[in-house]
Amino acid sequence: MLSKRFLRRAAITAASSAACLALSVAALWQLDRAFPSPLPAALTVSAEVQDRDGELLRAFATPDGYWRLGTRLDQVDKQFVDMLVAYEDKRFWDHRGVDMLALCRAAGQFATSGHIVSGGSTLSMQLARLIEPRDSRSLASKARQILRAIQIERRLSKREILERYLTLAPYGGNLEGVRAASLAYFGKEPKRLTVSEAALLVALPQLPEKRRPDRNLDIAHAARDRVLTRMVSAGLLNEREAARAALDHVSGLRRKLPALAAHASYAMLPKAEPGKPLQLTIRRSVQQGLEQVAKEAARKLGPRLSVAMVLADARTGDILGEVGSADFFDASRSGWIDMTKIVRSPGSTLKPFIYGLAFEQGLVAQETIIEDSPADFGGYRPKNFDMGYQGDVSIRQALQLSLNVPAIRVLDAVGPARLTARFRQAGVNLVLPLNEAPGLAIGLGGAGVTLRDLVQLYTGLANGGKMHALHDGTEPADAERITATILDDQAAWQIDDILSGVKPPEGAAQRGIAYKTGTSYGYRDAWSVGFDGRYVLGVWVGRADAGPVPGLSGYVSAAPILFEGFVRSGLASVPLPGRPPGLFNPKREELPVTLARFGAGSDGLVQATPTEPAPTIVFPPDGARVDLGTNSADASPLVLKLQG
Repeated sequence: MLSKRFLRRAAITAASSAACLALSVAALWQLDRAFPSPLPAALTVSAEVQDRDGELLRAFATPDGYWRLGTRLDQVDKQFVDMLVAYEDKRFWDHRGVDMLALCRAAGQFATSGHIVSGGSTLSMQLARLIEPRDSRSLASKARQILRAIQIERRLSKREILERYLTLAPYGGNLEGVRAASLAYFGKEPKRLTVSEAALLVALPQLPEKRRPDRNLDIAHAARDRVLTRMVSAGLLNEREAARAALDHVSGLRRKLPALAAHASYAMLPKAEPGKPLQLTIRRSVQQGLEQVAKEAARKLGPRLSVAMVLADARTGDILGEVGSADFFDASRSGWIDMTKIVRSPGSTLKPFIYGLAFEQGLVAQETIIEDSPADFGGYRPKNFDMGYQGDVSIRQALQLSLNVPAIRVLDAVGPARLTARFRQAGVNLVLPLNEAPGLAIGLGGAGVTLRDLVQLYTGLANGGKMHALHDGTEPADAERITATILDDQAAWQIDDILSGVKPPEGAAQRGIAYKTGTSYGYRDAWSVGFDGRYVLGVWVGRADAGPVPGLSGYVSAAPILFEGFVRSGLASVPLPGRPPGLFNPKREELPVTLARFGAGSDGLVQATPTEPAPTIVFPPDGARVDLGTNSADASPLVLKLQG
């Protein structure tokens, strides 16, 4: 047993130490007035890219390699904050940087044991140590820490002190701050933590390397349980709550921090300002779904193939999800290239606008008959994808089957220059061969366009003909926001009605969307663009190096991704626009003579197109005389062979 003399001496020593500390604190207050604090005005934190609702899409490590996310109190579970204060500094809200009772206790422990047992540190003092790390645990370093704590308290509010502590507290490895820790260990923001999760996050900063659950799971488990026991003593938890929380599993997994929308996030980095999150128009849930669809589809399609996707709100032009490649870090697929902005041949995806202009000009109705047969347009001889011909078809069938010759017949009547001029008004400039004027070939992909521009054009179809320029937040602040009419509302409805009848890919979920596919020359690009009454989704499949891919096609390769993308986006389906007032969509027998067959004049006869030569008789030869027999009963029919 300890002698009375020893205990009396220890008490006197403790009292003396406490008195000295009290005098030191008073002196430090005076020192702070004389020597201003060198504490930083702002912390160096990770650059953050957030979605439209403020959810984290992607974070970038600080220059010194730490994941350190700026933290506000409203981003953190209140129960966790209460547990932290009760465990670390129960008089935090009352003291001015130094807790004299805790310091006296620490001084007494030092006097009786000869070494520091507990430091009596407040959260303000711990923040000082995080900002200005100490070399050793000594009275001199403690005095310096106390000075800094006093300076912090004089310059920051209690909320600001807590927020800085929650931003800088170490959680093992290169994780700093409660947000980074919660995302890494639990896969979620610390806004809503379970009691078990909150207790673990309270325990980790004291010995972050020793207690980190991904390295020392048993030690982390025991540290969490000690915090739960203390919370019962502090009255924050009852024994039943603590016992139930102690049964929760502690995961030994360290997850990667969110890394969504890679291309758009990197494009935003030049705009970064210290401590200010960057914001995109993207919606996190949509982006997550699209990226997963693209990654899975690329694996099924095979090596070197990539997938790009853009989903936009047709009513505003906001991009809600954009996938530049199947995997940003997959070098075999050139994942770093943002294929939503690369110019490629659009295949047949421009055909709806060709027919739309024809509807707008009154040249066709849905049941107008048009001929699908070999044709020569001044030396340009388009062929269908399957190299076959259907003969007489309706305009509706021609667009749904994506027949090439009828589309070129209509484009020849509408005029390629008029089509490209309408695109320019909508802010989309087709890329044509150098020094070449728009020609009929643009109807089948003989021009270049980006996936983003293609989706922008289709927003007009989803929005009654009114198109809004796409934007995702990466554009300059003064960028012009174009709004244009791509088609009048009646023509847009006709195209919507036709495309909504296109058969979905086999096995695809029925969603009530209108869509069009396209395949570029040489099987280099597969496209599919679909829309409902509000949302437009465009899909591109191909190789980033523009290499040919045998068997690649819009319907087989891209359309299934389109339908799966709509499902996984999580967006509710919106009905297509209704029929505009006064629009008459006649049946075939109700058509006037001039609309019964494409190209018919006012007299009902088919007019020859100037670019198509008349058929010529190649047998019998010119000037030949053919004997058909003298008796009419025995006469043979005259057989002709025609060319063209």
